[in-house]
Amino acid sequence: MDNEVVMMMEGDEKRYAVLLCAEDSEYVRKKHGGYFGVFVRMLAEAGETWDVYRVALGEFPEEEELHLFDGFVITGSCNDAYGNDTWIHDLINLLNKLNSMNKKILGICFGHQILGRALGGKVSRSPTGWDIGVRTITLSSSSPLALSSLDIPLKLSIIECHRDEIRELPAKAEVIAWSEKTGVEMFRYGDHIMGIQGHPEYSKDILFHLIDRLLQKDYIMDDMAVEVREKVALWEPDKEAWKRLCVSFLKGRL
Repeated sequence: MDNEVVMMMEGDEKRYAVLLCAEDSEYVRKKHGGYFGVFVRMLAEAGETWDVYRVALGEFPEEEELHLFDGFVITGSCNDAYGNDTWIHDLINLLNKLNSMNKKILGICFGHQILGRALGGKVSRSPTGWDIGVRTITLSSSSPLALSSLDIPLKLSIIECHRDEIRELPAKAEVIAWSEKTGVEMFRYGDHIMGIQGHPEYSKDILFHLIDRLLQKDYIMDDMAVEVREKVALWEPDKEAWKRLCVSFLKGRL
């Protein structure tokens, strides 16, 4: 699924864009159609067109095109959300434009963090280091997610792979989920922006592949990789619940 556009034509057409902040590895490209393919499989429904912009390579939608989209998804990345790369500053500018237009935006991992930064929050290294594996997070019982008809439990398991986190929320943002490891696992900003620190789109095989890559780059040590693999084998992420949650938010059903 290396195409720039995926069309699922039935009924009234909606249009969404994935802002791809990472380069696809050969493994993910061959097995999953790249990270764009992973997100499309989780989020796309009939009657929609999905575009991808490889923002980490400097590929952005034109400003005059933004009104054509019903929503945007920001992916994970190997880069730091507090970095000063040109594309990161360009992405922050784009997110501020989309916020001013009240466009639906869903941020995942790096996407969650860069939304926090763009809206005025603070992102930095976690004082407790890497979080890699399957983690249980707790949803706020007063959040729209918990109060919706989606039948979402207040405890959800999700795949995590990060060492940065939002340390200070933007003004007007609301924490809607947390874990023992991370204080801001999810946040909402108004009705149109939501960030998720974990990876609802990941399968365990993608996580195992990422562990191998982190090892190769000396980001983690062998003993940590062995421990994480053993623990991940015992747990399953709540992928169907996360799919319902993400689709419902992005499509305005929450």
